[in-house]
Amino acid sequence: MLLSMVIAYLFVTIGIGLWAAKRVKNTADFAIAGRHLPMYMIITTTFATWFGSEIVLGVPAKFIEGGLNNVVEDPFGAGMCLILVGVFFAAKLYRMSLLTISDYYRERYGRSIEIVCSLIIMLSYLGWVSAQVTALGLVFNLLSGGVVSIPWGMTIGVLSILVYTLWGGMWSVAVTDFIQMIILVVGLVVLAVFASNMAGGADKVIHLATSRDLFKFWPEPTWHEIIFFFGAAITMMLGSIPQQDVFQRVMSAKTEEAAVHGTVIGGSAYIFFAFVPMFLVASALIIMPAESAALLKEDPQKVLPTLVMDKMPLVMQVLFFGALLSAIKSCASATLLAPSVTFTENIWRQFRPENISDRESLLTMRISVLVFAIAVLVYSIKMEGTPIYELVSSAYQVPLVGAFVPLVFGLYWKRATTQGAMCAVTMGIGVWVIFMLTPALHEAFPQQLAGVLAAMTGMIAGSLMPQLVRDTQAAHHKVIGIQEPVG
Repeated sequence: MLLSMVIAYLFVTIGIGLWAAKRVKNTADFAIAGRHLPMYMIITTTFATWFGSEIVLGVPAKFIEGGLNNVVEDPFGAGMCLILVGVFFAAKLYRMSLLTISDYYRERYGRSIEIVCSLIIMLSYLGWVSAQVTALGLVFNLLSGGVVSIPWGMTIGVLSILVYTLWGGMWSVAVTDFIQMIILVVGLVVLAVFASNMAGGADKVIHLATSRDLFKFWPEPTWHEIIFFFGAAITMMLGSIPQQDVFQRVMSAKTEEAAVHGTVIGGSAYIFFAFVPMFLVASALIIMPAESAALLKEDPQKVLPTLVMDKMPLVMQVLFFGALLSAIKSCASATLLAPSVTFTENIWRQFRPENISDRESLLTMRISVLVFAIAVLVYSIKMEGTPIYELVSSAYQVPLVGAFVPLVFGLYWKRATTQGAMCAVTMGIGVWVIFMLTPALHEAFPQQLAGVLAAMTGMIAGSLMPQLVRDTQAAHHKVIGIQEPVG
């Protein structure tokens, strides 16, 4: 019965997505919904993009192992990312009327930086989408009682998302996000109330969490703890800013006000609502103490699904898996679309810069979605067994060290040059790789923080030194209101 209802739900969301796909007439419709989304849809689609498998399964597992200090990257860093985008980036980027975030790098620094940053951004999505695909495999494996293997579950899940994303792009993603977020919020709230009653009241759950020191957020006052806490915090907080999926939501807004306020509200709601899955998994420690203790040693990610499957009635199971699938599908559809649009607009177009029509671009975007979906599925199957939280958090170190600094300095420092951007990307990624491959270094200092500091050094030094690489985009600079640097 439960599996049948979940399958029915998948077909309903596919139908809604295909209905929304009727609005897609050109690449702008496919990539940014023709810039027609009202604020309430910006809020829901922004919230939905972040609220994926890691927040329902990964974050509660990390929380129960080490408390709030263990989940500083997500939800706190991830939610703050959206708030920072709304406050410092949304208005500036919205006024430029660009199709992708990589278009900004081309306008500001030229083709070489555009291509490099596009590749960096695309690469980062492998880990994030794989986390959603991994969760889909786990869901179908649990629902079928092990009859459907995790790899086959991954395949079924990818196909269910691919159908409407392939045809409807951002329109389908935004409309299905809106429906799925209603299901997600209602489902998890009802579950939390039910679990609270089973545990003897919310006060008992909170008392248990307090007694285990799970609400401890700040690190120990030592250099090592503080610097690694800071490094973890900025991974998603800053590394997710130069990302196409975030940029798409900004650019899909109907007005600048919707772009700014929608992302801030979406990010704030994300942080607030992330406590619901954490509350649920803390309830499990009271409701099923023996099973929880065993699962914490085996796989903490299974604590919450086991609580629902073993201790709750069918209606609660339907609500949970409906909410979980809503979270996963909304996140996965957005992150399948983003790298595909980036590839088409910023890499493939390089080979056909003049005579490619909008119809051909739209077809190429759809083919890119298909190819990326296959690549993600293969990668997910290969990475089976990797914790969902780790897949997500590690994905954002690459854009953090490679794309964040050129974006920020390009927007807020008029003297930033193409040469400075090249130095920033090269030094940021180079230092990050050196730290990552050297155990003594990354155990003493966070590799992502070392990469960011190196990128900032490269940008400042490269821009202030005599310009061996001339800025070829001066005309574009004038168009977007950037003064040409003294050089």
